[in-house]
Amino acid sequence: MEREAVLVAIDAGTTKVTTLIGEVGRTGDVNVIGYGIAPSAGMKKGMVANIDQTVNSISSSVEKAERLSGYKISSAFVGVGGSHIGSQNSRGVVAVSGHKREVSREDVARATEAAKAVQVPSNREVLHVVPRGYIVDGQEGIKDPLGMSAVRLEVETHIVAGAATSVQNLSKCVVTSGVQIDEMVISSLAAAEATLTDTEKELGVLVADIGGGTTDIAIFVDGAVYHTAVLPVGGINVTNDVAIGLRTSLNLAEEFKIKHGTANLAEIEPEELLNVAVLGESGGQTIQRRKLCEIIEARMGEIFSLIREEVKRSGHAGMLPAGAVLTGGGARLAGVEVLARDTLEMPVRIGSPQGVGGLMDQIGNPAFSTSIGLLLWGANHIGEEPIGYGVPNGVNPLSRIAEWVRNLFPG
Repeated sequence: MEREAVLVAIDAGTTKVTTLIGEVGRTGDVNVIGYGIAPSAGMKKGMVANIDQTVNSISSSVEKAERLSGYKISSAFVGVGGSHIGSQNSRGVVAVSGHKREVSREDVARATEAAKAVQVPSNREVLHVVPRGYIVDGQEGIKDPLGMSAVRLEVETHIVAGAATSVQNLSKCVVTSGVQIDEMVISSLAAAEATLTDTEKELGVLVADIGGGTTDIAIFVDGAVYHTAVLPVGGINVTNDVAIGLRTSLNLAEEFKIKHGTANLAEIEPEELLNVAVLGESGGQTIQRRKLCEIIEARMGEIFSLIREEVKRSGHAGMLPAGAVLTGGGARLAGVEVLARDTLEMPVRIGSPQGVGGLMDQIGNPAFSTSIGLLLWGANHIGEEPIGYGVPNGVNPLSRIAEWVRNLFPG
């Protein structure tokens, strides 16, 4: 593969920080050539709780990826999470300029700018303005209006904003680690990039990225994102419940959850027994495996109930024929597919990352959907100007990539 660019993704989650390095070929293919995974210290529920610890975790992850790939990282696409993320849909309207009355790139940019002029409070930062579709002289459902004859152009957009302080704290940690930011991308859009098919997006689909501390949700309708949200619950909540219920340590609870746990009680034989070490006691206790799984099922059921409520709030309950795609580390838990299907009352599949090559035997599972999605987002949006918010000092390193791409492919 002829290498045209090297892109980097950094996903600083609640439980782990993942750095991926990917080569982009002339045809847009992405191959992962390096990865670094470090335990996450200093992050809580997807947000920075301790600057120094977070910087150390990011630096450690970056160093591991650099060692494996032999590539020096200078800038990266960074995933943003946390329940401070909120979204809204907005419409921008402009008159088509130019004597020919044909829609130009400038008209599209002006319409998007008009949509962006919604009232966003000063303590919020806009992270994405995603065009959902265009209306040309009243004709709806247009995906690309360029070159069309028109008097009036409208654009439907999805605007995602986060708490300015939370976004800035994460920016600060990444930059302090010696890495500039190409663009900040919310985790649910990155996960969608890696797991959803175009058909699912057209039909109507929900992606739920169940991470350690949060669950990131995106709903797609008619091929474009319609609703995004972050729920402040994730896999750690399940582990905590298991630790309390079995009176054991968090590390053992996590191990038992993964090894012996399932969210589908129908899979369990009543006589199955497990031996668990109890805090403060020598020896241990023998428990029914069913007790462990009842704790898991109760908490996972609650997470899926919260997802169902979010779908209702979006106004798309019963209107997502492609169902739900579960991804993230929490989607690897046995039995979640069945429980989600029953709770959400829609088709459910587990989404593993697709669309990239390279070191996928090590990182080709749902826990890496967001970081792989960040690479794909970078490859698919190279040359576009990002919104420019959420990047320290208003620096926009992507503009240099855009310049570089223009030089590569003149004309």
